[in-house]
Amino acid sequence: MQMYIGESFVGSGANAAHINIVMGPRDGPVGGAWASALASPSAGHLPFLAVLKPGFPTKPPVVFINKAALVPGNHETMTWGPAQAGVAKGVHECMRDGVLPAQAADEWCVIAAVWVNPAADDAEEVYRNNYESTRGAIVAAMRNTPALADLEVAAQSIGNPFFTPKQV
Repeated sequence: MQMYIGESFVGSGANAAHINIVMGPRDGPVGGAWASALASPSAGHLPFLAVLKPGFPTKPPVVFINKAALVPGNHETMTWGPAQAGVAKGVHECMRDGVLPAQAADEWCVIAAVWVNPAADDAEEVYRNNYESTRGAIVAAMRNTPALADLEVAAQSIGNPFFTPKQV
């Protein structure tokens, strides 16, 4: 496969994490999108490499893209600090634990679109939720889930943390 796509939502309230992952070989469509994303900041959205700590970017490399425009102060700190660290840990552990194939370390790249609520207020919870959500999104991508049958079941009660329709 040239591209793997996964999604995961973990937690509730202001400290919840919602991760969208696109990953695959650097020499395929993901590689071009990865480079374009890193080179295309916009007002409030500053793509950057996820690192375990400064000088130690993840393998495969991750471009972290914030979904919510950065708000100076606590929101920036929650995004660049605990959310970014959680994403890095999730990718690293998926590589270490064999969720990702061995060649992914040096031949793939990852795009992580990450939601951090501007009202987030608990760094440890933001970290934990982003870690778990990143792992969940990568596992879903590698398993190509959800299955169509599961989507049919989910379609019977559509909703998300921001809206649930009364009836359709």
